[in-house]
Amino acid sequence: MAEDTSPATGRFPRWLKWPALLLAMLTVGTLIWQQLPGAGYSTDLSKVGAGLPTLVLTRDNNYVGGAEVMELMNDIRADYAGRVDFLVAHLPTPAGRAFVTQHGVRDGTVVLFDAEGRRVDTLPFPGSTEELRSALDRAFGR
Repeated sequence: MAEDTSPATGRFPRWLKWPALLLAMLTVGTLIWQQLPGAGYSTDLSKVGAGLPTLVLTRDNNYVGGAEVMELMNDIRADYAGRVDFLVAHLPTPAGRAFVTQHGVRDGTVVLFDAEGRRVDTLPFPGSTEELRSALDRAFGR
């Protein structure tokens, strides 16, 4: 039997096409999902004062401040799971506008509430996960 000595065609093996396509679609879908408002954060501001301490981030998709603070929140959120509710107030929505007006804040501001809904602290645009973590620990204990 003769051995195939022809040069490689540069094509994917047939069995690899579908897994590669599926992986590409999942990657694109994940990137799109992360860019959606909230990206996994509840926007139900009625949860403030519902029995769990709450962090509310004010976010306007037209500015980068809120998105940068959301990245900080992503880094520490798991550490506070079950102890602190993480919410987002989107400024373009009526509820978000009402929240901003009521609390005198702007995009990228973190507002901390105790379990009864009393405002405990406000951080305009925290610059690091350490700053955010420190504020949470001061407000709600560790």
